[in-house]
Amino acid sequence: MNKFIAIEPDVCIGCGTCLAACSSGHREAGLQAQPRLALASTLDVTAAVTCHHCEGAPCMAVCPVGAITRADGAVLVNEQTCVGCKLCACVCPFGAIHPSGTSIAGVAGVKFDTPTFPRGTSALLSWEIGVYTRAVKCDMCAFDPAGPHCVTACLTGALSVQDAPCAAAARKEKLVAAAKANELAMRGSSTIRRP
Repeated sequence: MNKFIAIEPDVCIGCGTCLAACSSGHREAGLQAQPRLALASTLDVTAAVTCHHCEGAPCMAVCPVGAITRADGAVLVNEQTCVGCKLCACVCPFGAIHPSGTSIAGVAGVKFDTPTFPRGTSALLSWEIGVYTRAVKCDMCAFDPAGPHCVTACLTGALSVQDAPCAAAARKEKLVAAAKANELAMRGSSTIRRP
């Protein structure tokens, strides 16, 4: 069974520590510093969006150069082989793959933006002259035996590593708890007298 990073949206506070830990860990490993997860926020909830390392892996099936492979239950992108075509990002059902490139504009670490697209343009449609993009996605920090950096960095414990059977058991437990709460609510409303 493939493992993946699960999120408890009710516990997540949207602090971004997971993003920083992911970026830092990959930069130290010599990979793109772009975080491999994203934070989705609404007025009510904040949750991390990561790769689910699908059994069918549509990203792997569509890659024209074989840059996406499976190893030890994780779906991995080889940044040196990737040609930046963005097909994997188009077919990902979770929106967990995105393009990232290191700009060559500027000298000695000073970057001067030379945008060729409006700021509101999707990352899938944007491009910069001289920047070669690569696909980035969660790799479960395969380069580190200690495991995913985002999970250990999460301040509230909202992130955890799970596999499919574990996730199914947790989902069943939540459904049972919700059914019991609904039953108690229904009993309480039937004992109230209405005028």
